[in-house]
This record gives sequence, C-alpha cells and structure tokens, in this order.
Amino acid sequence: METVTRLCGHRHCPPHWSCQVREQVLPAIPSTLLIPLAARAAGGTRFPWLDCDDHHAADLLQCLDADPAPYLADAPTVVNVLWRTRLLKAAGQDFFARHPRATGVNLGCGLSSHFQWLDSGRNHWIDADLPEVIALRTALLPDGTHRHNAVVDLRQPGWWHALGLPGREQSTPVFLVCEGVLMYLEPAQARAVLREFAEQAPPGSQLVLDTLSYLAVGHARLHASVGPTGAEFRWGVHWAGELTDPHPRLELQALRSAAECYGPGGLWAESCWQPWLGTPLYGLATLGLRD
Repeated sequence: METVTRLCGHRHCPPHWSCQVREQVLPAIPSTLLIPLAARAAGGTRFPWLDCDDHHAADLLQCLDADPAPYLADAPTVVNVLWRTRLLKAAGQDFFARHPRATGVNLGCGLSSHFQWLDSGRNHWIDADLPEVIALRTALLPDGTHRHNAVVDLRQPGWWHALGLPGREQSTPVFLVCEGVLMYLEPAQARAVLREFAEQAPPGSQLVLDTLSYLAVGHARLHASVGPTGAEFRWGVHWAGELTDPHPRLELQALRSAAECYGPGGLWAESCWQPWLGTPLYGLATLGLRD
C-alpha cells in the first residue's frame, strides 16, 4: 500500500533562505526525493571522500523540517547516492565543457540542484518532475536566469516536445540526467522513455541514468529507505543490452557499478555474481546515440 509523506516548512527555514512552503503532502514515489536530499546534505560528514559539496541540500531539509537521521542510517544507500552524484557531476562537466551552450535536463529531479555544479554561464537547465514536486520546487527553488522548473510525466509519451527540447535535426546536443526514476516505472514505460530519447534527441546527446538489477523488482519493502515510503521497484535490468534494445540508435557508452565504492572487496564480490546477474546490482549507465 502506498503511503504519503507530509512536509511542513517555511517557519523552519534558515534566516538566509527564502521560500513559500507552508505544507506539502507527497505520495509514495515523489516522497523518495528525501532520500538523495538527505544523503547530499549530511552524508559527506560520514563519508568525506564522497562528499559532493552540495550548497543547497542542508537548507532544503531544514526548510522542510525533514529529519535526515532515518535516511543516514541506511549507509549503503547514502554511499550509492554520493557515488552517483560524483559521476553525474563529472559527466555533466565534461559534456558542457564540449558544448557550453547546450541544454541540460534533470528528468524526475526531485529537489536536486545539479545546476549548481554544471552552470557554464551560457547553458540552460531544466528541472522536470511531476506537478506536486514542481509545486514544492517552485516554492523552494524558483526559476533563475538560466534554469527553470517544468512539469512532466515520463509515464506519458511526448515528454520531449512538452519540455521544448531541440529535435533530432538540431546541431546542439542535449544532456539528460534520470536518477532514481525509471526503476519505479513499469517496464514498458521505462523502455518508452529510452526510446523517446533515441527518437528525438540531436546527435551527440547523452542520457545518464541509474540502473537496478531485476532481482530488486517487487522487493522495495526490503530497502531500508524506500520501503517506508510505500514505493515499489518495477523495472530492473537483466543484462546490459536491455538498455539499448528499445531503439537501434541507442549506444551504451559506459556502465559503472556501485561496487567500486567498496574497494577491491566489492569489485571481487561483483565479479563472482556478475556471470549470473548480467549487470551490476546497482549501477550508472551513460547512453549515447549512433550517428
């Protein structure tokens, strides 16, 4: 059964923070936005070598009157979030170094603030999510000169044009991030997102997404952070080819495993189960286009 999360804000905001949050109620899947927010806000104190230097997360948690302690107790998830954040930052910085005027999009953004690391001064960034999340973002993180919030539902086709993104015939590529999103969609919906990216994106575009093994599907209740929200894992990957199967234009440029966070022991353990699983238990994939 899905649960809801009630957030009470505004009166708890730090003195330098301005927002209009009074009270928000989030259903199960959107409420998972607190998991990466807590990890980025306070996880660096426990895992300083993975600290992502997020200048917004702690203030956002305070404004929402959200206690990070239950999420920080789930150490593996904190490590995974900080690890993927470092890789996303690196991928985005590399992309915008090559395409400083390009557009970036965070699909299912939650309360993430990736543009703080990826602002080239000439690029444009879109933070996109469901209406209830964007209502919260608008109160906490209003539009800026080069960044704006947009409502989108990835379960519905046509999200590319709904966001006003450049089409396949354009010369400037697009950088997309989709973290902590596709595993909550039905398999057909997740494949449709990948297919729409392949069909619509200009050459040179990239989509960076996190992946979950098929073994986790239907077992979110066992996850220390996701379980209490009532959200469920619905899409998992059996083998790496599933990421490119939705469209012949898709190309897997990289697939990293969170096992690398745990040093030689983690990599050795994964080498043992990899022949049977086919993909990492949890990973980060970069998809490009065959053009």
